[in-house]
Amino acid sequence: MCGITGWVDYGRDLAAERETVAAMTATMACRGPDASGMWFDRHAAFGHRRLAIIDLELGTQPMTAEAGGTVALTYSGEVYNFAELRAELQTRGHRFTTNSDTEVVLRGYLEWGTGLAERLNGMYAFAIWDPREERLVLIRDRMGIKPLYYSPHGDGLLFGSEPKSILAHPEIRPVVETDGLRELLSFTKNPGQAVWAGMREVEPGTVVTLDRTGLKVRRYWQLQPAEHADDIGVTVQHVRELLDDIVRRQLVADVPRCVLLSGGLDSSVITALAARQLADQDERVRSFAVDFVGQEDNFVPDALRATPDAPYVRDVHQHVGSLHQDIVLDSAELADPAVRRTVVRARDLPTGLGDMDGSLYLLFRAIRERSTVALSGESADEVFGGYAWFHDPKVQQADTFPWLARRLQSGERGVSQIFAEGVRSSLDLATHLRDSYSAAVAEAGTRAGETEHERRMRVIGYLHLTRFVRILLDRKDRLSMATGLEVRVPFCDHRLVEYVYNTPWTTKTFDGREKSLLRAAARDVLPVSVAERVKSPYPSTQDPKYLEALRDQVGDLLAAPAHPVFDLFDRGLLTGLLAREDTVPFLRPLVERVLNFATWFDLYSPELRVR
Repeated sequence: MCGITGWVDYGRDLAAERETVAAMTATMACRGPDASGMWFDRHAAFGHRRLAIIDLELGTQPMTAEAGGTVALTYSGEVYNFAELRAELQTRGHRFTTNSDTEVVLRGYLEWGTGLAERLNGMYAFAIWDPREERLVLIRDRMGIKPLYYSPHGDGLLFGSEPKSILAHPEIRPVVETDGLRELLSFTKNPGQAVWAGMREVEPGTVVTLDRTGLKVRRYWQLQPAEHADDIGVTVQHVRELLDDIVRRQLVADVPRCVLLSGGLDSSVITALAARQLADQDERVRSFAVDFVGQEDNFVPDALRATPDAPYVRDVHQHVGSLHQDIVLDSAELADPAVRRTVVRARDLPTGLGDMDGSLYLLFRAIRERSTVALSGESADEVFGGYAWFHDPKVQQADTFPWLARRLQSGERGVSQIFAEGVRSSLDLATHLRDSYSAAVAEAGTRAGETEHERRMRVIGYLHLTRFVRILLDRKDRLSMATGLEVRVPFCDHRLVEYVYNTPWTTKTFDGREKSLLRAAARDVLPVSVAERVKSPYPSTQDPKYLEALRDQVGDLLAAPAHPVFDLFDRGLLTGLLAREDTVPFLRPLVERVLNFATWFDLYSPELRVR
């Protein structure tokens, strides 16, 4: 895993811009702590920071090959079918000097051009400069696991794994306009929207090319409705076969590996399958879990979490014989402003999930001291329909994004309620969300012979796989790469996603439970307690000291009325909410967001242009 950046400009000699490219590359240091490299042509410059995973000695980048000129590649990610592709390319006359998947991607481009994208299985984002046509090629994986951004500039464009690399260019200003601020607050991921003015995100499953004739975008993959002819037994068997193959491929690495274990169904399945496969190599799987001081002893059930994770983590650890370690955090760590600064800096934006972001970063940081690659159960809920709101008839019929419908039903109020009046009226978030929702539903298409309920449930799945999961994947990528840890997501393998997406809802819930297919496919490798456990989200601290610390920090912020965050928030409304007792149920997420915004202003000094 790595960080990439670059600059193409047909009107400049970029060999003279080494200092700027070096500054852009330096912003990716956390993503690639093992090595740094740059490459220059007259009109193209690439930067790369490397996290060495496969072929530690020879897989350096940017990587080049001669083919009527020097073709250059800067690449981030992992291609899990690189061995098969390498063998095929060798039969076509290609000779390899490394064992890395990077060289397979480069040689694959020389053989198939941009058609290479359809052949890759993995998580990847990369750029190729082809001097034969003076063409830049940007390619991103199907599910959007690895990030990639670009910004048209001058007679070309800038690109990078994260916005911070583009913002490091001295001619780019950190501006956020109305649509960008709407995106920050809507808790959905509109395709291509990068928040920062003038910047775009390469959409998942997309090839972007730039040459002297202009910019072109081609979608090489997207979810399509298709008939599912397999019965329940065959479907369960095929899901298991896919999972076995996916986990086998994603365990390949030349560095220490581990799994993230929460005690939930998803992470437990990955842990158990990894343990079984590593046992064949006389190796024990290493597992890590996050917990909080006193959480198990003082746990109070709520609407989202009926049980603490720790007992189920122990059951899985003992069942599969993993080498396990709990990473136990306290409220002081979670509330530490330094941690918040690191999280906001990692994400480039004041978005987030409060203490769940901080704890995830601290978990990754602790794991990185012992391992370089981790497998995660992320995205199983979106693929198999695991969230509670999938099964709520009111949410199923709601005319908005399902995860937002659930929040509206609960009476939860967002941070926009304390925006300055002029900002709030200019944003018109209700219209923005309505338009975004309509566009997303229209994309999902129709399938002949579907009942209305089956179509509705397929559409809900589509919304999660194209609008919701990308928020979580981005969070996972940024916080893990901030520590130099590569996190792989087996449930995002496009073969599994395609197959389960088109499986009828009646089959996905054939036993009346959430994630019926996943339970059935992996029940034989799980302890009974976990196989029967009700869905529980990523853990959150229940320690009241955490909110107390946040209130103190907001108090300090209010004591600085000239802080630029109050160009956005109404200081009087915030003061009033802190003083009222009835605000306690929703106060914590609100003050977390306010503090994130304040930190963002401190770090980026963004210019807001809200009209």
